[in-house]
Amino acid sequence: MTTYDFHLTAQWPGGRNGVGNIQCGELEIRTSIATAMGGPGVGTNPDELLLAAAGMCFFMTFAAFVERAGLMVDVMSLVSTMRVGTDPHGAYVCQKIIHRPRAVLATGAGAADLRRLDALAEAAEQRCMISAALRGNVEILIEPDFTLAGPSQ
Repeated sequence: MTTYDFHLTAQWPGGRNGVGNIQCGELEIRTSIATAMGGPGVGTNPDELLLAAAGMCFFMTFAAFVERAGLMVDVMSLVSTMRVGTDPHGAYVCQKIIHRPRAVLATGAGAADLRRLDALAEAAEQRCMISAALRGNVEILIEPDFTLAGPSQ
């Protein structure tokens, strides 16, 4: 079995309203608690990083599946949303992530290709490493918007 190690280093000045720094691979960024959660809102925060990881893992997996399937796509984009709430004890809980992939299939594609794209989006969510790590704790939904660029054949 092949394994890969990723490493993070972090500095934090202490306290809830601190502003720290993280370095992980090519990512170097300031971080703090989000303003919405009563923090200073400097840089990013773990909630945004989790959403970014989930969104990009899904999207990169989906893009690879589309390529392997030989589907020609003119445009691909993604908007993802994460809902965070509190549990009965007041602790923050990631409740739901919704991925909204958008793709425009190249001219000449048809309805069967749109159905394949839907199936590939669902398969990508199942195979995405981050989705798998969250599964059972966080509801993950796919709400695709797939269209044809030109007339169907």
